[in-house]
Amino acid sequence: MAEDARLICAGAALADGGPGVRFTVRRHGADEPAFVVRFRGRVHAYLNRCGHVPVELDWQHGEFFDDSRLYLICATHGALYAPESGQCLGGRCSGRGLTAVPVEERDGNIYLIPTE
Repeated sequence: MAEDARLICAGAALADGGPGVRFTVRRHGADEPAFVVRFRGRVHAYLNRCGHVPVELDWQHGEFFDDSRLYLICATHGALYAPESGQCLGGRCSGRGLTAVPVEERDGNIYLIPTE
């Protein structure tokens, strides 16, 4: 684990296909909203920004999955994204996926791995 990794949350806070945890990341000198979710046992984090226009995805605070719990969904446009890759699967994202944020799960916690 990188020396300057930042704790996001306890790993137990993320149920598979359940609510995510919101946090901020520093990119290009500014704080940006991001989120982390668990899908099929692994954690995945992305900027909280739709690929279509820069609006946050969650339809309620921390709720990023659609009703099936198989896809991440933009509450504004209905665009669907693959939780494991952020790839656009349909809707107004027009092939533009989510921007991944590097995280790792270690010792029962989820850490942000800074890139700046």
